[in-house]
Amino acid sequence: MKSAAITVKNLTRRFGDKIAVNDLSIEVETGEVFGFLGHNGAGKTTTVRMLNGVLEANSGSIHVLGMDPITDGPALRARTGVLTETAALELRLTARDNLLIYADLFSVPRDKVQTRVRELLEFFGLGESADQRVETFSTGMRQRLSLARTLLHNPEVIFLDEPTSGLDPVAAHQVNALISNLAEEKGRTVFLCTHNLVEAQKLCDRVAVMEHGRLVAIGTPTDLIQQYVRRLDVEIETAPGQMDAALQALAPASSLTFGLPRHTNGNLTLTVTGREAIPELLNLLVQNHIRIYRMSPHQPTLEDVYFALHDEKETVQ
Repeated sequence: MKSAAITVKNLTRRFGDKIAVNDLSIEVETGEVFGFLGHNGAGKTTTVRMLNGVLEANSGSIHVLGMDPITDGPALRARTGVLTETAALELRLTARDNLLIYADLFSVPRDKVQTRVRELLEFFGLGESADQRVETFSTGMRQRLSLARTLLHNPEVIFLDEPTSGLDPVAAHQVNALISNLAEEKGRTVFLCTHNLVEAQKLCDRVAVMEHGRLVAIGTPTDLIQQYVRRLDVEIETAPGQMDAALQALAPASSLTFGLPRHTNGNLTLTVTGREAIPELLNLLVQNHIRIYRMSPHQPTLEDVYFALHDEKETVQ
């Protein structure tokens, strides 16, 4: 069993009368890509700041790599890397000088600095721009340089806030591959804050969903989908001219469907109660001699989970 890289128990942080993080308890395993999801203002950034000792909690406990971020702040930050959503770079310096300064701040061994800086600049496609001032860089180039700086000292735990923001599809794919590699092959722990639910589903071993400072769900993407997504869209392609007959054949299955069937691209789309309804629908169509060319269930995603959780919360309120 893997050890915990991050352990948070009953964590609360207030700003005046506002509770930004409310009684949060999570555990992140070593080598895990852990997604931290939620709307703006959900408490994600505040949590990351507390995990790094930048903010102190009002109550609760935090241990990152076995250390308390407040009492062991400098020692902890030497072993973690943080990418904020807004790139904080020295704009009047070159890309290379930015990395050299931070290499010194993070005590990268002097005999390895030049090689490390060169490798990172090349990896992030900044080799030819290494000696240009950062103020001339595009948003995407600055984001890539910020990522390079975050990884400069080979941190054991990496906090990433929207790491693909501002990147083109090729660069975003490269960064996502890097995140997977850091966890799977290097054993690094990645704490990923993102609004990109498609990326989160692909990358994360587990995700936590925050809503107004509270943890509302945690688990693997697959487990959360099974737990919270109770509706499934199924598209049915029948032989030409048999759509009306298909609708009539499916009438007895109304208890398994939500709302009225919809016509989509010449096909029939039903919203059903779950995967268990599909065999019964298929059986009804076959019994009524409907020729079926295709029956395609829409695979639920983390996005469906996110909206299901939001709808559930609205219903409770």
